[in-house]
Amino acid sequence: MKLLKFGGTSVANAPNIQRVKSIIANNQDKQVVVVSAFGGVTDLLLNALELAASGDVSYREVIAQIEARHFDAIKTLFPVTAQSSIISKVKSELNELETLLEGAFLIGETTSRLSDKVVSYGELLSSYIISEYFKTEGLDASLKSGRELIVTNANFGNASVDFKTTNAVCQSFFKDQNHQITVVPGFVAATAKGDATTLGRGGSDYTAAIIAAALEAEKLEIWTDVSGLFTANPKLVKQAKCVTHISYEEAMELSHFGAKVIYPPTIQPVLHKQIPIIIKNTFEPEKEGTLITKNTNGGGKTVRGISHIEHISLLSLEGPGMVGIPGISKRFFETISTIGVSVVLITQASSEHSICIGIADKDVEKAVQAVNEAFEYEIASNKLHPVVVESNLAIVALVGDNMKSHQGLSGKMFATLGKNNVNIRAIAQGASERNISTVINKVDIKKALNALHEAFFEENTKQLNLFVMGCGNVGSKLLAQLEQQHKYLKKELKLNVRVIGISNSKKMIFDEGGIALTQWKTALDAGEKTDRAAFIQKVKELNLRNSIFVDNTANAEIASTYSDYLSNSISVVTCNKIACSSEYQNYLSLKQLAKKYNAPFLFETNVGAGLPILDTLKHLIVSGDKVKKIQAVLSGSLNFVFNNFNNSTTFHDVVKQAQEQGYTEPDPTIDLSGVDVARKILILARESGYQLELEDIENNSFLPEESLQTSSNEDFFASLVKFESDFQKLYKSAADKNCKLKYVAQFEDGKAKVGLQEIPQGHDFYNLEGSDNIVLFYTERYPQQPLIIKGAGAGADVTASGIFADIVRIGNF
Repeated sequence: MKLLKFGGTSVANAPNIQRVKSIIANNQDKQVVVVSAFGGVTDLLLNALELAASGDVSYREVIAQIEARHFDAIKTLFPVTAQSSIISKVKSELNELETLLEGAFLIGETTSRLSDKVVSYGELLSSYIISEYFKTEGLDASLKSGRELIVTNANFGNASVDFKTTNAVCQSFFKDQNHQITVVPGFVAATAKGDATTLGRGGSDYTAAIIAAALEAEKLEIWTDVSGLFTANPKLVKQAKCVTHISYEEAMELSHFGAKVIYPPTIQPVLHKQIPIIIKNTFEPEKEGTLITKNTNGGGKTVRGISHIEHISLLSLEGPGMVGIPGISKRFFETISTIGVSVVLITQASSEHSICIGIADKDVEKAVQAVNEAFEYEIASNKLHPVVVESNLAIVALVGDNMKSHQGLSGKMFATLGKNNVNIRAIAQGASERNISTVINKVDIKKALNALHEAFFEENTKQLNLFVMGCGNVGSKLLAQLEQQHKYLKKELKLNVRVIGISNSKKMIFDEGGIALTQWKTALDAGEKTDRAAFIQKVKELNLRNSIFVDNTANAEIASTYSDYLSNSISVVTCNKIACSSEYQNYLSLKQLAKKYNAPFLFETNVGAGLPILDTLKHLIVSGDKVKKIQAVLSGSLNFVFNNFNNSTTFHDVVKQAQEQGYTEPDPTIDLSGVDVARKILILARESGYQLELEDIENNSFLPEESLQTSSNEDFFASLVKFESDFQKLYKSAADKNCKLKYVAQFEDGKAKVGLQEIPQGHDFYNLEGSDNIVLFYTERYPQQPLIIKGAGAGADVTASGIFADIVRIGNF
């Protein structure tokens, strides 16, 4: 004999019930079919009772909704000729329900006993309609009330089963049952005296398990709206996968910690009899689902699932009077038990100075009052402190039978949460080590689940979530590179890089599922108006793991927001030099925030576009080397200008060409004034371990003062035309000496300077072509022959590739 249970969603309406019939009809064995109330009806019944007991006549409107739900199903499922008798029976039951609710309305209160009677109508009505539908469809079906099969005590609302009596009743009835299909309402039961009771919310699963165990059924099938138990809640973790085979103990742990697919007590009756449980999807019956049996060894896997419970509060009882005093814990838990509050987590310091428990948010008020009253004397005498409450929390649990024999799981779990700035409030782990539980802030649930799932289930594929500010020359090239290399990164580097937000100076867009990079321009044009504060707030609200803010601008206001991102464990990648060349304390603060919140702050492109200058310098410093001197040509734009300027061209035309080809900043004055180079040598000096400010750098500008004072690009270029003869003199002076003009940055003995120099033949800078950069590091290990880094130092493509490389570095941290 097979036991099949169909949940509320599976029988929510007529089309769903027709699906159930198809599943039943395909089975040839004898079947017991346990059904829940139509989806949502139990909540309607409870709502109606609450309204009635509070004197609100609108309970009648709720009854009307319940009636409409059932009548609609009947009119769809049955031919017109059969509807009258079915509707008449349902109407009779609803009249009895209305009488019960009217009683509650008149006396202005309710009881657990009355509540059991009222809520049982959901299953009683659904089971009647479904069994009659089966008959009209030619199935050999009958109806048997759960009240006639399951005997409980008189604990109304959550009755305990008398298994000895129940087993005997079930075995006796089904021994003589000749119908192929027996439909049984779930959830409902009765005392030995015949008083109606219920088995608690989710009790339809329990009903099926009780009968399955009593009959020693071949298996128990639980049909629901998901295809089995998943590695995590698929509504929160899109990458969650179905666990095809799991042990009873693992399933119990997962169901206790929030897996809604199966009701926690369900497993107990069948576990003792070793009856397999199968979780299947009514709407996708072809899917394999989850098989629950005796220890499966998990195919060698350690963590089998990640589950969670929301709406949790921590209650802490602590004080010096607890240390070494026996009986405190006993009194504490007795007090909690007496008021009917369930404890979902317990942890205690080895010093015995405190006991901490996790309970549902809804139970906090009465628990605090009860405990403070129970320990009133100790609190008054300062031996204990009043109960401390932390609310708006959640529990996340790793579950797996093989966790005990695997080292480092706790460390991996906490490291993963720590990297994503998920604050841990409490930890609990049983001696069996089948479960590691941690209490975190409720707002971090989604990020925590996704981060842990990525760490334990996704074959080391790491998801990076980017928020890109600025999509001009550099930004658009970066987005193109990310789109082009997406498959490569995922396959070869195990990095799934998604762009979640994009903003330019006018518009911004967000898509938590990832923006399609083939259509980002169209999407951005249709986006909302740019608001930098709103952009930051949205990034925080999304609270995604491995978030990275990417700044492709040269904007000072945006640079000033880095601390907001870093202090929320959001990494920052930037080609914007302003932050790292600002006041030394601000630069230092950003570096410290990055360390404190484990959020990388990378700015390789601040100095040499795509060249690995800062990365190389970092490795020199980390390995114990010390920088003595730096000589460099750090401006690709200025190198391009002076490589192309001669007595047959004009300085104006060459600078204009550099701007048009994207070598200069949007404001070319920044490049030609030497400010850009000064910022770069400042950053190099700081990264070498020296404390300098921008004003400490000697800037020997070759531009006339009038050119430096212009207020627009138009005025600036006009000044270049005006002073053409001055620029030609600079060229002639160098050419007469067989030298080339290079704008050089130098740092030595703690001092830095930048300026135009005449470079003779034979010098490392002499043959520097195009827009290339070159850096010479003289260190204790390279005192005579410097370490040289040379290559393209300007252009949107190479700058974008440098930002791309920094993003990949973060992915590999």
